[in-house]
Amino acid sequence: MNEATKTQGPYDYDLIVIGGGSGGLAASKEAASHGKKVMVLDYVAPTPRGTAWGLGGTCVNVGCIPKKLMHQAALLHQSLDDARTFGWTFDEKVRHEWSTLTEAIQNYIGSLNWGYKVSLRENAITYENANGEFVGPHKIKTTNKKGKEAFHTAETFILATGERPRYLGIAGDKEYCITSDDLFSLPYCPGKTLVVGASYVALECAGFLAGLGLDVTVMVRSILLRGFDQQLANMIGDHMESHGVKFLRQFVPSKIEELEAGTPGKVKVTAQSTVGSETFEGEYNTVLLAIGRDACTKNIGLDKVGVKVNERSGCIPVDDNEQTNVPYIYAIGDILDGKLQLTPVAIQAGRLLAKRLYGGSTVQCDYVNVPTTVFTPLEYGACGLSEEAALEKYGDGNVEVYHSYYWPLEWTVPSRDNNKCYAKIVCNKQDHERVIGFHVLGPNAGEITQGFGVAMKCGMTKEQLDSTIGIHPVCAEIFTTLTVTKQSGANAEVTGC
Repeated sequence: MNEATKTQGPYDYDLIVIGGGSGGLAASKEAASHGKKVMVLDYVAPTPRGTAWGLGGTCVNVGCIPKKLMHQAALLHQSLDDARTFGWTFDEKVRHEWSTLTEAIQNYIGSLNWGYKVSLRENAITYENANGEFVGPHKIKTTNKKGKEAFHTAETFILATGERPRYLGIAGDKEYCITSDDLFSLPYCPGKTLVVGASYVALECAGFLAGLGLDVTVMVRSILLRGFDQQLANMIGDHMESHGVKFLRQFVPSKIEELEAGTPGKVKVTAQSTVGSETFEGEYNTVLLAIGRDACTKNIGLDKVGVKVNERSGCIPVDDNEQTNVPYIYAIGDILDGKLQLTPVAIQAGRLLAKRLYGGSTVQCDYVNVPTTVFTPLEYGACGLSEEAALEKYGDGNVEVYHSYYWPLEWTVPSRDNNKCYAKIVCNKQDHERVIGFHVLGPNAGEITQGFGVAMKCGMTKEQLDSTIGIHPVCAEIFTTLTVTKQSGANAEVTGC
């Protein structure tokens, strides 16, 4: 064993966290609050387009935060259209400035990056903007952007390296396509855009780009929103299509060629049918890939210390305490095998892990009934099981589904999208009609779903929903008046208030 891989004496740190995203930061601050000596490593490998960012991980820099702000910009466009019907008059031509939007978003993200650095310093946490790689037991090598190397030891390690967008592996993909890593700081308006993929990232990006007035096509290999309730997923697709987003179904790209350089330039996309021999060709200014994400676990030396990794996905199996097969190494966040890939989940898991390690706690992260929202133009909030998963788990005869369409009062005056919003609860008939799946499609779905997520934690039943008096006139009150079951076949559309 050479000097670089030899572990000596007491450890340099009690804890080293590899990854400065939401989970890593939460764990490090909690550990520091218990008087532990902590180091955080965070390194962003630039995208093929050269995009990189600061401390805070995917959510803050190239995920939830800029996504929600661009979604809001698109909603404001719809609000402008609605405003005239409410009596507002304005004569000037309305147009959107992409650079104004991206500059405002990047300024806000920059303030968050700075705040995280200040917080680490205030908590006496050592921060290095460097890549961490295991070189032996309890020992890592760090390499910064200039190639400078250093070695550090720790008693315990937490892996929180997150994921990065996947590329197609075809000619021209890395040269001429972008991903969500590039989109939110793109220095020019993307223009006519092809979004490849049917994930929530794909549909959210397609939705807000179309809402900003761009020509958008979504190329779908198979189904929309795999893993989510498919009835709701298809309703989202139908709504987006009715509002101008084009869908090219059952095709996958086979080649990307540059036709014109520029900002934006022009590219030619060749795609093949997944169900036949048909070929598609189209020209776009921008191709945005949103076909999935890969765990950042390949280049951190896990093989050197024997950490088991799912060979197919690159994700790390852990036990109920987020412990890997190597006792002094833990993992949290998006790199966990079979766990939910959501920012608040990573934060909760990181905080609770540090409390168990250093605060005498025994509380584990609960990965069941986690509420989430897809910020498509018509937002989709969900908690618990999809209808398909509930039927598979409990059987047809043991599941009751209550549902209803609804029309937000704010949409009645503009006379748009009647009976497009939708509410559904999936109940376990064998357990007092306990709600095991909650689904809502409509404005502010996230705000609605958060409260019902708490109720589901408390074991909410259909009877309890029925005995709750609704707030009128709001969208969420529909869940207190659900009477139509799917089994009955009765019309679930509503009229009036």
